[in-house]
Amino acid sequence: LYQYMPFRGMYHDVKRRLPFYFSDWYIAFLPQNWERVVGATIRMYFLNLMPCLAYIIDMYVRTDGTYGVNEGILSSAIAALAFALFSVQPLTIVGVTGLINLFNYTTYDILDSYDVDYLQFQAWALIWAAIMHWIIAVFNICDYTRFVTDMTSESFGLYVGVIYVQKGIELLVYEFDTGNGQAGWLACLVAVLFALAVYFIEGTGLQPFGPFWFRKFLIDYSFAAAIIFFTGFVHIPGWIQDSELEKLPIFATLQPTLDRNWVVPFWNLPVKWVFVALPFGFLVTLLFYFDNNVSSVMAQSRGFPVKRPAGFHWDFFLLGCTTFVAGVLGLPAPNGLVPQAPVHTEALSVTELVPEEAPLAEGGRLRGEERKPLRVVRTRVVEQRVSHFAMGLLILGTMSRPLLVVLGLMARSMFAGIFLVVGWGSIEGNGIVHKTLYLFRDRRMTPTNHPLYRISKRSIAEFVAIQWIFFAAMIAVSETIAGISFPIFPLALIPVRHFIIPKLFTPEEIAALDAPTANSPAVLVSLGGPL
Repeated sequence: LYQYMPFRGMYHDVKRRLPFYFSDWYIAFLPQNWERVVGATIRMYFLNLMPCLAYIIDMYVRTDGTYGVNEGILSSAIAALAFALFSVQPLTIVGVTGLINLFNYTTYDILDSYDVDYLQFQAWALIWAAIMHWIIAVFNICDYTRFVTDMTSESFGLYVGVIYVQKGIELLVYEFDTGNGQAGWLACLVAVLFALAVYFIEGTGLQPFGPFWFRKFLIDYSFAAAIIFFTGFVHIPGWIQDSELEKLPIFATLQPTLDRNWVVPFWNLPVKWVFVALPFGFLVTLLFYFDNNVSSVMAQSRGFPVKRPAGFHWDFFLLGCTTFVAGVLGLPAPNGLVPQAPVHTEALSVTELVPEEAPLAEGGRLRGEERKPLRVVRTRVVEQRVSHFAMGLLILGTMSRPLLVVLGLMARSMFAGIFLVVGWGSIEGNGIVHKTLYLFRDRRMTPTNHPLYRISKRSIAEFVAIQWIFFAAMIAVSETIAGISFPIFPLALIPVRHFIIPKLFTPEEIAALDAPTANSPAVLVSLGGPL
């Protein structure tokens, strides 16, 4: 009964974090913190807004102009400001994702053959979803997030990365629809150049060349600099400008894309369709339950030294509120951003060069230790709300006419490049990919201290095969009219991991191949404690 005691989780989430609320604001302005906060704000503004606009292009095409730039920006701004002000864990970034894009256009395709208003139906689907969010939060169902391990988060992360790359390629295909082959091929070139520029400049920041502060500067600002450069690049006079690349479509300031009021008249939907929307709302709830909680776990994963308590139950209740608002206003519903959430924490991490294997004190290296080869470590995370709040204000300000005009100068092909580089980053660092590549390593050339060295390659192959099967199932179902049901597969992987995997592998093998995605006491305290 204690597990499902109403409001238990929400009450304790708020009670644990409330004493930190005011310091969540002012610590951002301390001399040792403000540089990280400014860098994180600018980096996350571009990394949140630009993929959102890229998905809006796809939604705009696939839903016949139902969703446009204004809807995407407003949804992202509402989510950012709400979670900066009222969430327990402000590190988690919430915005418009490819998963809600998939849901929106699949629902549109399903309803296309029926005489029903799409936005009214979507409003009811999201209202039902909001109610289910609140029920889940009230009865502490988010506690089961503690069962999420790398096996699940890696499979889902790889899926998201591949979907990003796929959408980037689809955007480039759109460029050839105009019949202008020259513009189409230039669009491909712009997308590839953008992706390579960001990838290699950020990669340079990870190399041991140049001052440490300069390398951090490259990592923080390379994405923003590339966007500014390639926005101007497509307007260089001559053959490039004359190719007339397709630009981001913009509309009247603070107005919906369609000729309608902001508030959707959902009360006009026939009663039959109100209840038809119920299972759609249930699928949205499944998607958000997994996606938002996993993104929150990844933002506080074991690689980040977070100290302040998390609040999964309260934050999921808050997500229900933003889902409700999105439905009433006819916006794409915001939810947790899997690729971006850990990047926010990474951007707020204070790093230091310390000797290899040197013991660490709180905030740095112990004095008096013999100098050894240096490595970069995260010593702390600037856990505050200002970067999230400032990002929300910047996104909201982007709806002003001058900045909308600037957005209208951006080539659609650049957004394809954003998809490619963000998606590839999720693929390249994925544990499934690393374990799969390990199977092809020459054992004689593998260090004996490698985590997988003492595990048989057959066991590794069997474990990874299960992940690949679930990944393939998610991809396959996403390409069909049943694509909105894909959340079932990552959710099904959780009981598979905890009830079937222990029967197939030894504890030693499981310890080497899998681990809880987050193990900080500050995180687990909101989920009922460790397993």
